[in-house]
Amino acid sequence: MSTAATPRGAHLTRRLIQLYAGLALYGASSALLVRAGLGLEPWGVLHQGLAERTGATIGVVSIVVGAAVLLLWIPLRQRPGLGTVSNVFAVGIATDGTLALVPDVHGLVAQIAVLVAGVVVNGVATGLYIAARFGPGPRDGLMTGLHLRTGRSVRLVRTLIELAVVVTGFLLGGTLGAGTVLYALAIGPLAQFFLRVFAIGGKPGTEGAGAGGDDAVAPAPDDGDTAVTARTPGQAILPQ
Repeated sequence: MSTAATPRGAHLTRRLIQLYAGLALYGASSALLVRAGLGLEPWGVLHQGLAERTGATIGVVSIVVGAAVLLLWIPLRQRPGLGTVSNVFAVGIATDGTLALVPDVHGLVAQIAVLVAGVVVNGVATGLYIAARFGPGPRDGLMTGLHLRTGRSVRLVRTLIELAVVVTGFLLGGTLGAGTVLYALAIGPLAQFFLRVFAIGGKPGTEGAGAGGDDAVAPAPDDGDTAVTARTPGQAILPQ
């Protein structure tokens, strides 16, 4: 082995740091979108709507929904990873923590600034989390599992899931607006860019199982119609 080679343990340490930094930032970005008040990401709309109806915090609702979605993996025969289980709890905790620290934002200029910051931070978080290669989030595992079991395209499955989530969340009182559209348009390019920035040991997807036997990750979000049956659940996009 070359003396310049990075020890495997160092890669694992970096991956763990990326995993939890990404999850924390993802929760923080969701909270920023809430404070901006101009529209949330699809699952955020649902979480906020349920929070309005139940009186629970958005973070607690996120944890409960994530756990419920994870149960749906059982009939779909999806395999969770450390990142999957951590996602259920860490994102919700970080969301509530950030909401407790960041006050309401007033004025359209300030709202737009916080919205843009939230979307960009979400892209950074996505790159950190996925490049760590510890398994997909519960919601993405649901998407890939339905794709594999139904034979329908990833684009169709994801679109149907997110439409159902957004409509349900909006009817429950979640915030749908310009921020939702901005998020939908920007998160793909942002995630692709930051996946490359935070790739460990080469581009994501160029390695096999990493330390701990985790699956490789796709280098960029794939919401096209190409089949992904040859890819693993660990290659799902977007940590939610």
